[in-house]
Amino acid sequence: MLDYYFGYPGVLRRLRSGALGEEMDRIAAHLFELGYKHASAKIYIGRLARFSDYLARYAGACTIDQHMVEQFMRSLPAVSSRIVARTAIEHARRVAPHRFSTRRDAPPDPDGSLLAAYLDHLRHVRGLEPKTCEGLLVVARRILAWYHHRAPIQSLAAMTGEDVLDLVQHLLSLSANHYTRSSTTTYVRTFLRFLWWSDLSSQDLARFVPRTPCSRLAHVPSRLAWENVMRAIEAIDVTTPSGVRDRALLLLLATTGLRNKELRSLELQDIRWRSAEVLVRRTKAKRDRVVPLLQEAGAALVEYVLHARPRIDSQRVFLSYVPPIGPFRTSGAISRIVRSRLERGGIELPRVAGAHLVRHSLATRLVNQRRPINEVADLLGHRSIDTTAIYVKVALTQLADVALPFPGDAL
Repeated sequence: MLDYYFGYPGVLRRLRSGALGEEMDRIAAHLFELGYKHASAKIYIGRLARFSDYLARYAGACTIDQHMVEQFMRSLPAVSSRIVARTAIEHARRVAPHRFSTRRDAPPDPDGSLLAAYLDHLRHVRGLEPKTCEGLLVVARRILAWYHHRAPIQSLAAMTGEDVLDLVQHLLSLSANHYTRSSTTTYVRTFLRFLWWSDLSSQDLARFVPRTPCSRLAHVPSRLAWENVMRAIEAIDVTTPSGVRDRALLLLLATTGLRNKELRSLELQDIRWRSAEVLVRRTKAKRDRVVPLLQEAGAALVEYVLHARPRIDSQRVFLSYVPPIGPFRTSGAISRIVRSRLERGGIELPRVAGAHLVRHSLATRLVNQRRPINEVADLLGHRSIDTTAIYVKVALTQLADVALPFPGDAL
């Protein structure tokens, strides 16, 4: 496969003669299958060739350990070169894992077993989603780090209510708004209850954690005027594959209110073309739901699937064009697409803008159209109608209709 990228016999001999010479053709084929452009693949192969030559100083070493990798990184002068080299070496590790050592020289985490047990408790006993577990683990690490600094020679069983109050005060000082403060205290209670249930604490310290006021309906969610959303969608250039994809993506978001994760998880078999419906699986509420597929969004999806979607072995509907070509792995990728398209449409955006901003805009529009609140809740996949109630605050004309008259004579 190296012959596809390089034509000079001398270059090919050099690439195949280094420490990674036997794997270089397979690495080149791997980069080709992932959809890397010709020039990009040559850059990665060239960096691996340099790494392969560097390994010659470790004569007789069949296994590449992390020390060799880090030494090579330090030999590169520029930060950009190190970034490219690290990515190239990761590709080599995937193609030839037997050449790389899996041994980790990092010191063991003293709290590793405790946090592993806590994560197991959150997943299998509490049944929480991975994203929620990540947040709970972050707070648990902060709790342990704070307590080890405060009482380095004491066990968790010696923690007192006074310690808990000081801990909460410290953690709340790191929070930016009342939402994060409320979730922080909730996460602290969860971890302290786990310590009690696991017999790592002699008492239920969660009762010492103060309640943090958080009025869920105190603020109006960020939203965009519906005319602005549609103007941004119509401004998308559909002469490129990414433009066709982004238009279908934005239209589906704007007409169904899908969450970021729901959009990324959408598969081809979930689109019911004949009945004009979309089956949304693995929702936040842990139940499937069906949302309508409007004609304009359906036509955009057909155009994308038939003419612009990469031909790879994946059932996910929306795929990244950036190598490695495949499903979107993170929510940030979708958020960047949405924000970029809205900005190109000339829309002034709030500080945080992504798929949820379009979701809020759809909900606001439906409420302003006097659609039943339970209908809006079903479309958005809210388990409780109280979650949808926040959008009623933006229906000013409807609120004026139910306002009581001012008592007494008019002034």
